[in-house]
Amino acid sequence: MVVSRRAAMRGASPALVAGVKGALTVLSVALAGTLALMAAGSVRMARKVVTPAGRVPDTRILSLDTAAQTITLSRTSDTELPGRYGLFTTGTADYVKLGSVLSESETSVTRKLLTHVGTDARLAPDAAFSGWYFDRPEQLHLPFTSELIGATVGPCPAWVFPAGDGDVWVIQVHGRGTTRAECLRAVPLFHSLGITSLVVSYRNDGEAPRSRAGSYTLGATEWRDVDAAVGFARRRGARRIIVMGWSMGGAIALQLSLNSAHTDAIAGLILESPVVDWRIVLEYQARVQRVPSAVSGLAIEALKSEWASPLTRTGGGIPFDRLDVVARATELRHPILILHSDDDGFVPSDASHDLVVARPDLVELEVFDVARHTKLWNYDQARWSDSIRSWLQARGVTAALADAAD
Repeated sequence: MVVSRRAAMRGASPALVAGVKGALTVLSVALAGTLALMAAGSVRMARKVVTPAGRVPDTRILSLDTAAQTITLSRTSDTELPGRYGLFTTGTADYVKLGSVLSESETSVTRKLLTHVGTDARLAPDAAFSGWYFDRPEQLHLPFTSELIGATVGPCPAWVFPAGDGDVWVIQVHGRGTTRAECLRAVPLFHSLGITSLVVSYRNDGEAPRSRAGSYTLGATEWRDVDAAVGFARRRGARRIIVMGWSMGGAIALQLSLNSAHTDAIAGLILESPVVDWRIVLEYQARVQRVPSAVSGLAIEALKSEWASPLTRTGGGIPFDRLDVVARATELRHPILILHSDDDGFVPSDASHDLVVARPDLVELEVFDVARHTKLWNYDQARWSDSIRSWLQARGVTAALADAAD
């Protein structure tokens, strides 16, 4: 067959031969261009995953009624949620608290302002909807101290909210792209149970020191800073420690559970909207953003690879296999409570369900719906609080503190 084709080409006119060669050249250039675009897209995606970034506006302020103390926002899956939330703004205020939805249309939502906004206020249209609610520790009206945790990367700022006799502590670990203020809304519940709260920062989060690469490793190294916080708590008298992680903080908490030298002091994990397997999250996000699967696959491979780290700026390959806790479920040693919404919208709950199936002896899952990502407290504070309280009491973590809880 090869011989006959060559013979046919020898018998073809020069114009035909030139045309075929030209077509092959065009195809080769087009293929090279496509591959180059895919490679560039995958590098951009990889960098976006691991590069700490500021808060991105996700809604618009359409109007502000200072007389009625209401605010109207563009309608999104988040801004229409029932409950209490926060709004990051720019202008005469940088953050305001939001109450219930008062009215809504197809394109807008009007909510009650829970932060007083004066008549002379000027707020820029672009804003970011948030589940934080509290953005400063003083807003809790609880005693606290500011501390520095001596991690290998350097001193990491933390807040300590003392409670009870100091025997039981909870260490709060925030998520990707946020700071420790994200965790403040959980402090009053633990304080009511006599549990001291340690709210920590970790490398590259904008408060703690920067690592050499300056990028996230999605929990693969950040857990070491939280492990230093566990040692800090033990030196301050903690005998039993709960670790609570939010979103990527959940991935960090799971890595801590698997790797910590203080495993004997860890009484359990509470995970709010956690990342249990990063590959599921990244593939989901790629679909939401309509990134071709080939590009997202290349991005994950680039993040895994040592050779690609100069391009992705990770400082080394990210060990996705080690970060897949469903695959490592047999290694888990601590009881785990997961709170996750099936309508999360950012970190799908699939891996949380899978972890329960893999380790029903250790893992419990409270499934919410509608609540969206890390907004379960905001959406249904009573159920959120009852779930955590009941889980702690069932494991005897607060048994000696029943009077404080009452």
